Amino acid sequence: MLSRALRPREARASVAAGHDADATQAFAHDLRAALASQPRRISPKYFYDARGSALFDQICELPEYYPTRTESAILRSRAGEIAAQMGPKAEIVEFGAGSCTKVRVLLDAMQAPARYLPIDISGDHLDAAAAGLRKDYPGLDVQPVAADYTQRLLLPAPVRGAGQRVGFFPGSTIGNFTPAEALHFLRTAAQVLRGGALLLGADLVKDPAVLHAAYNDAQGVTAAFNLNLLVRANQELGCDFDLSQFAHHAFYNAPLQRIEMHLISRCRQKVRVGDEVFEFAEGETLHTENSHKFTIDGLRALAAQAGFAPGPVWTDPGRLFSVHWLHAPQ
Repeated sequence: MLSRALRPREARASVAAGHDADATQAFAHDLRAALASQPRRISPKYFYDARGSALFDQICELPEYYPTRTESAILRSRAGEIAAQMGPKAEIVEFGAGSCTKVRVLLDAMQAPARYLPIDISGDHLDAAAAGLRKDYPGLDVQPVAADYTQRLLLPAPVRGAGQRVGFFPGSTIGNFTPAEALHFLRTAAQVLRGGALLLGADLVKDPAVLHAAYNDAQGVTAAFNLNLLVRANQELGCDFDLSQFAHHAFYNAPLQRIEMHLISRCRQKVRVGDEVFEFAEGETLHTENSHKFTIDGLRALAAQAGFAPGPVWTDPGRLFSVHWLHAPQ
């Protein structure tokens, strides 16, 4: 894949238009499939248009939402140790880069980073974040990749003379996958990062009351984030979801060690997706997200199953969150 900076403006516009058309078609297909199935479930990746990404940034600043500040504190306190694991002239590939915020802690501690490749499904949001990073780190080669990192990835060849390629997957996004999907992602990452490593953030099992508060904030930002999926469907696909008739619901499923997010139909109603009509019963839900929680030993076992060699693990004093260094096979 060529860097955006290497494409003429007309080619960039053509590629963007094609990508947008493909993404819209995929969204429509997956939404129809979700509404036709029982139980109804859709990938959380469809939260993330520009508005959804901005809402998630707001969530990360909420007092109830501990993962972001806790992981950031771990990264700040252990930055020197992590940079030593990376070595000089390392190249960072961030999966689901979003606002490119946490990577700054690593960049400040690294010795002459060779390149930063942020990957995110929301191209507009990613471009804005990359522009800010270039301004603050003028010597850094930043090449954003607008792509679905859960699919097969084609990345630029490593920079000549660079050190190891290090993946960065913070935020416990690994928890949004099913166990099978998490294993598939890790196996794919091990191939992309061959000979390098993955720095992975994983939320830990803890008091359910702490988890409930994190996903049901008092300001209602998480509810707006959840409902944004329906906003997107109306705007991009011409659907007719009545947002006032759907409610946000999140709870901790202890036996499965995961938070579940749903959109609950407040009444019996019909919704249209293209030429198809789907009926919701009162109380019926569309399952929009899982957020699995891990034990340290469980995460290390999963990584080993994917082919990684687990290395150091860093946690906060309360053991709310963990950051793992995973060596990728050559």
